[in-house]
Amino acid sequence: MNAADILRNDLLAELETGIRSMEGLLRKVEAKDWDYQPADKMRSLKELAKHIVSIPEVDLHIFQEKEQAAIQELEAKYDQLESGEDMIKAMHQGFEEYKAFYLSLSEQDFLTKKTKPFYLEEGETQARWLVEEISHLFHHRGQFFNYMKQLGYDVTMFDLYV
Repeated sequence: MNAADILRNDLLAELETGIRSMEGLLRKVEAKDWDYQPADKMRSLKELAKHIVSIPEVDLHIFQEKEQAAIQELEAKYDQLESGEDMIKAMHQGFEEYKAFYLSLSEQDFLTKKTKPFYLEEGETQARWLVEEISHLFHHRGQFFNYMKQLGYDVTMFDLYV
C-alpha cells in the first residue's frame, strides 16, 4: 500500500469515527428536545441534526461540482427526515456513497485532481476536500454535543470517540 492510500484510509477512518459517534448522540436524543434552540439565529437541535447527517452526501455532490439547484434539492430531502433513526439511516447511506467515491479515485486523482464548487472561485484537490469534510462534520458534531450538554444529557468525551 502506498502513502496516498494509507493517508486516504486513515482520513476515511476518522470520518467514520465522526459518523459512528454522531449515531450514538442521535440515539440519546429524546423527542421532547428536538425543538431546543440555544439562541435566536441558531439552528434548533433537529435542524442541526439534519444538517450534520446530510454532510457526507451533500458535500460529496458539492465537491463533484453539482449545480446549486441540485444541491438545494438534495438538502430538501434531508429536511424531510423526522426521526433520529431516519437520520441515522440517511447519514450512513450518504457516508457509504462518499466512501465509495473516495476509494474509487486513483492515487493521482486523489492527490491532484481539483474540483470547484459553485460557491468558490478556486478549486481544491480531492485530498483537500476529504480534510474539509472531516473538519465540517466534526465542527457541527461539537455543536450538537454542546446542545446536548446544555439540555442536561449525560454525554462525555467518550461519546465522541466510540
